[in-house]
Amino acid sequence: MSWQGLADRMGFLRRRQMVAAGVRAFFSERGYMEVETPYAVMAPGEEVHLATFATERAGPDGARQRLRLHTSPEFAMKKLLAGGAGRIFQMARVWRNGEGSRLHAPEFTMLEWYRPGGTLADLMDETEALLRAVLPPKIIYRGEAIDFTIIERLTVAEAFARYVGADVLGTADDAPELAAQAGVRLRDGEDWEDLFFRLLLERVEPAIGRGRPTFLTHWPAAQAALARRDPADPRVAERFELFAGGMELANAFVELTDAAEQRARFEADRARRVALYPGEDWPIDEDFLVAVAAMPECAGIALGFDRLVMLASGAERIDQVLWLA
Repeated sequence: MSWQGLADRMGFLRRRQMVAAGVRAFFSERGYMEVETPYAVMAPGEEVHLATFATERAGPDGARQRLRLHTSPEFAMKKLLAGGAGRIFQMARVWRNGEGSRLHAPEFTMLEWYRPGGTLADLMDETEALLRAVLPPKIIYRGEAIDFTIIERLTVAEAFARYVGADVLGTADDAPELAAQAGVRLRDGEDWEDLFFRLLLERVEPAIGRGRPTFLTHWPAAQAALARRDPADPRVAERFELFAGGMELANAFVELTDAAEQRARFEADRARRVALYPGEDWPIDEDFLVAVAAMPECAGIALGFDRLVMLASGAERIDQVLWLA
């Protein structure tokens, strides 16, 4: 989207400014501090399927350091938590190479915040309060009415039972059994995780967040990412995603503070990423792993700010709410 189309986007962009001001006021009133962390970093994240932008830092002595633009400010913000920053939030520019669609841009804004001492329920309550602070109670988005006064909370196990007809926890690591219960054929080379995401994308996500937003909670432990396992049921992780208007809006965790388990997860993810995408490799952020062990118990969330603005403004495409793209 070039500067020549700016006039057509000004209505969306004015709403963007209003939503940004509302977000900052919301967190300020709740005692959060806005932080800024580096964008060019040694380790941009450990997600298996996210491609990165590489760059290089040249020092005054001629030394050169390979860096990448971060895919999330998560690692840096958790270091601040370990240092005692308390409640923090950031509206960060993030980069994910190769992405581009109605809902995706290679450079976008992520709203990320951390609540020390918070539980998963606390974070859902706070996210609901934020949505109600910056959005009308009811909106029409792409011809669909969405009621933000009623937000559903649904576990992944409940969603698979309802929309897939399968026991997702009982079939963990057993792809043939999950396929049989779902009534689908297992594709060549498809493992349990591949099938889980196929069923999630084809059957669960199209059915949730319609008419009202949905928190999809308590993900199988294999999809824990940086979340801790639920002490009450170690088969699941204390994680939720938020869906509304046919979009995934947010991803949240009760944060893992076990550095040894975090290292093991990173090493497994890194091995898979390097096998799938040669060249997408970088050193483990050892300082981050030290910080993990020093972090307070907390809950954290990453919310796609541009998608929030799309809901607020009625924009059909993400590039309509970007100043330049």
